Amino acid sequence: MAMRGPMALKDWAQLLLLGAIWGGSFFFARIAVAEIPPLVLVLFRVAIAALALHLYLGQRGPSFRLALPHAGLFFLLALVNNVIPFSLIFAGQTELGAGVASVLNSTTPFWTLILANALTSDEKLSWNKLAGIALGIVGTAVMIGPGLLAGLGGPVWAKFALVGASLSYAVALMIARRFKGVPSSVIATGQLTASTIIMIPIVLLSHGTANLFSASPPVWAAVLALALLSTAFAYILYFNLVASAGATNASLVTLIVPASAILLGFLFLGERLEFFELGGMALIALGLVTIDGRLFGRWR
Repeated sequence: MAMRGPMALKDWAQLLLLGAIWGGSFFFARIAVAEIPPLVLVLFRVAIAALALHLYLGQRGPSFRLALPHAGLFFLLALVNNVIPFSLIFAGQTELGAGVASVLNSTTPFWTLILANALTSDEKLSWNKLAGIALGIVGTAVMIGPGLLAGLGGPVWAKFALVGASLSYAVALMIARRFKGVPSSVIATGQLTASTIIMIPIVLLSHGTANLFSASPPVWAAVLALALLSTAFAYILYFNLVASAGATNASLVTLIVPASAILLGFLFLGERLEFFELGGMALIALGLVTIDGRLFGRWR
């Protein structure tokens, strides 16, 4: 199989849009988690998204029957792309600040590149990918700034939990590559359906049924936004990107999400934009340009 070249412009556009959508998910989650326990929120998020996607497939197609031959693979994908990383992130964030969590999560492209180099024939290590990912991780650390230094403490297990979540996402990308020929809308629906089936007994055992639906209307609005925009639509984009641009390129979204969250806070919540945040974003942008490689090729 031929090596993948630089990403097409439409892939870059999808990557940036996905980063913006997942950056926005922090707003919706922040509102929702004030009244809904984290595991219950995960269930609502995946269940509402799965239902919406089933309705979409029923109206517009393609048929969900395309997913049935891959049922076992979908449950594996649901575990490593939703259930395990969500649980590890929630556990780790009980002890670590959001800044450290963002930086550790931004290592996902590194783990994806290592796995892709070992397990695929078309996504091999290259100097520009390694250098670009390193710049992106450093840029994320700079962008978090004092918040990172304040949160550097905390137990080692919590840091390993967040690195474990990044590794889990990398494994999920390797699995997602195996759905060749399956439309991205069907992959998204299959994964979220399997995640819902897994999460129902987990939530019933941990929380029971009391007060499951007692949240206020603004919180339900945030849950719907999280499920429909940041999950149903976002995962269609994500799996489309994996098929079009490859696992390593799709994983770059974890470098864009923290920058997106900060910019959205500045634009819509009136939060102050600091110089170190702009510096970190510039390093992330330089990392993405380095990964793409075309600009340096022209210079040479």
